[in-house]
Amino acid sequence: MAYVNKPRPYDKEYQQQKTRGEHERRMERQKGRRAIDKTGADANANGKADKREGKDVSHVKALDKGGSNKDGLRIQSAAKNRSFKRDAKGNLVSETSKKERKK
Repeated sequence: MAYVNKPRPYDKEYQQQKTRGEHERRMERQKGRRAIDKTGADANANGKADKREGKDVSHVKALDKGGSNKDGLRIQSAAKNRSFKRDAKGNLVSETSKKERKK
């Protein structure tokens, strides 16, 4: 039970995220999702494009590998987008998923 006797330092956590580069990558992911939502139709008016419902917006070149929205975006299932091999620190090792390697 952390922070029982003191308040959680949200400002400090935010600054740490900025120094680790998490903030910039999160902003890049949000911009990508918004770009997809602008182009697609939204029949049920929930703010997400219909083609993105239940899917992930992935980068053609991963952000961990130096990619950006300019490199391109694509819509994939969550399982396919999140199944990349990672090292002990959580960094991306390979951009080919286990499913793609089996093919």
